[in-house]
Amino acid sequence: MDQVVVDDARALDEAIADLDWRRLPPGTERSWFDAPSGRLAHIALGPTDGHRIVLVPGATGSKEDFVLMFPLFAAAGFRVESYDLAGQYESADAGPWNLDPPRTHYDERLFLDDLLAVLDDGAGRAHVLGYSFAGTLAELALLERPDRFASLTLLSAPPEPGQAFRGVKRIGPISGFTSPRQGAALMLWGIRNNLNKVPPGRLAFVRERFALTRRESVDDIIGLMMHTPDVRARLAATPVPKLVAVGEHDLWPRELHERFAREIGARLAVYRTGHSPCETAPHQLVRDMTVLFAAA
Repeated sequence: MDQVVVDDARALDEAIADLDWRRLPPGTERSWFDAPSGRLAHIALGPTDGHRIVLVPGATGSKEDFVLMFPLFAAAGFRVESYDLAGQYESADAGPWNLDPPRTHYDERLFLDDLLAVLDDGAGRAHVLGYSFAGTLAELALLERPDRFASLTLLSAPPEPGQAFRGVKRIGPISGFTSPRQGAALMLWGIRNNLNKVPPGRLAFVRERFALTRRESVDDIIGLMMHTPDVRARLAATPVPKLVAVGEHDLWPRELHERFAREIGARLAVYRTGHSPCETAPHQLVRDMTVLFAAA
């Protein structure tokens, strides 16, 4: 029976057609959340009394990265939500100048305080997913406020501390010689030129999103990723159920993710896709996350 479920989820993912990523699932609620750094664009779907799931996008991403997962969680009775990070897409007006006192950069504390404020806005513990850079944010939030977490999913998150890009395929050897701005420029060039070969609808949305996202926020995030904190031992010590979910063609080699999962005591799920299983393997990802939830 388990094999049938796996095959069904994979078949559903492989049948996903190109779509308009700006079109949210029916019933999705749009709102603004007043975070420490400013107003964050926020969406939610599902019964208000459902167990809460918070999905956090990464650098150059947005809440729309999870639109294929939203209706799946809502249909299962969960209350699922996401928001744009400060400086990103529709949260472009949120930034360090809004802090008290104002600061000059999008630093780790800014993003972490925003995430903790979002988690504190709801009752009880939430199932939290951090995607790519936001995986590190979610790790730090769990260690600071374990009372807010029912489970932790790390989606394509940096698997090594320090200069996180040193293990990235192809560009790893030169990553130590680039500045945050140069690293951001390289990443943005690859996305704009569709090196990942995403469908036309996805590419159009991504390029449109760049028009709003503040470049300095991307530069600062890349700089933070070049100094990823080492919290592996502390993560391993927390009893919160954890999942490391990645594509077999992710930026980082599979063996690094496997080692990371072992080091922090997490389950590992690997899909036949790249850096964005939330877009290309949503049924499989939701399936594995709900198994994790059951353990919680």
